[in-house]
Amino acid sequence: MRAAVYYGPNKVEIDDVAEPEPTPGTVKVRVGFNGICGTDLHEYYAGPIFVPTQPHPLTGQELPLTLGHEFSGTITAVGAGVSGWNEGDRVAVEPIYKCGHCGPCQAGNYNVCRQIGFHGLMSDGGMAEYTVVPTSMLHTLPDDVSLELGALVEPMSVAYHAATLGDVHPGDTAMVFGAGPIGIGLWFALRGKGLEDVFVVEPSPTRRAAVEALGAATLDPAAVDVAQLIADHTAGAGADAVFDAAGVAPAVATALACVGSRKPMISVAIYEKPLETPLLNLVMNESRIQGSLCYTGADFEAVIALMARGAYDTTGWVTRIPIDDVIDEGFEALHAGKKMKVLVAPTDSPGVDPSGANA
Repeated sequence: MRAAVYYGPNKVEIDDVAEPEPTPGTVKVRVGFNGICGTDLHEYYAGPIFVPTQPHPLTGQELPLTLGHEFSGTITAVGAGVSGWNEGDRVAVEPIYKCGHCGPCQAGNYNVCRQIGFHGLMSDGGMAEYTVVPTSMLHTLPDDVSLELGALVEPMSVAYHAATLGDVHPGDTAMVFGAGPIGIGLWFALRGKGLEDVFVVEPSPTRRAAVEALGAATLDPAAVDVAQLIADHTAGAGADAVFDAAGVAPAVATALACVGSRKPMISVAIYEKPLETPLLNLVMNESRIQGSLCYTGADFEAVIALMARGAYDTTGWVTRIPIDDVIDEGFEALHAGKKMKVLVAPTDSPGVDPSGANA
């Protein structure tokens, strides 16, 4: 079968590899679509970062391996001892490997497991025609949720988890900094939680236009004084929650200038450079910074339910490509800012069409 195999920086090849077969407690999935994540880009251009160069403690795998941790598909075979899952079931995959015995796992917060692993980063993943996953990773896709949307459940769950940590409610004012895929996902999540008053702050005209087309209210930080606008808009109270999905110092500084007293800035970005945190501002405002990592199964189920209600729209920001175009139309196009979100269709099997038909 064809698979996008990562060998190291600037080296991903579409190889012909052995087709995997299910083992006890696992299922074999024909991949419908697999999203290229920002983490994949970091691995391609600057890695290995998360991809292990020696056997991972939970998966036993190491470089080289097949990428892909944002994917959906259809079960084609089940391993010994598997019950409750059958051939033909359509699924989204929650790709976390967890130890189950560290402090966070014991507390139910397995998304911050001390030995955390990801299918497609610490094991062979979904950027392939087939992959094998434990049943603990499976979430059923309703008939009215396409495989295309199913492949977006993972990144949208990252955003939904962050939105939940913001502890927002209908009637609140929220702000999202950055209109990449996670920023767009935050806007969808906040709207799904009943918020009407949500501003997306984004300097890129292309990204602003994309999220505006979905219905979002946007602010250009180069054109307006964002902090003053929010102060005026909220009669001086500030935003009830701000979310940083940009990961750059100017966005963080502006976000902290906008957040209300005793309210949070939820940080869901990956910061490539150290940031100076204005602790005095936090003290004087009694505001706080809350980190957000990944998701849990509850976030997956909430996103899938919202998708079934029609709350997510891929128009204008999601592009589908065949696996043979992964480098030029995937990694390179995303790195150059020519595309926002790319879904790879690894197979030509019936029911999986990169054009979207019967997806």
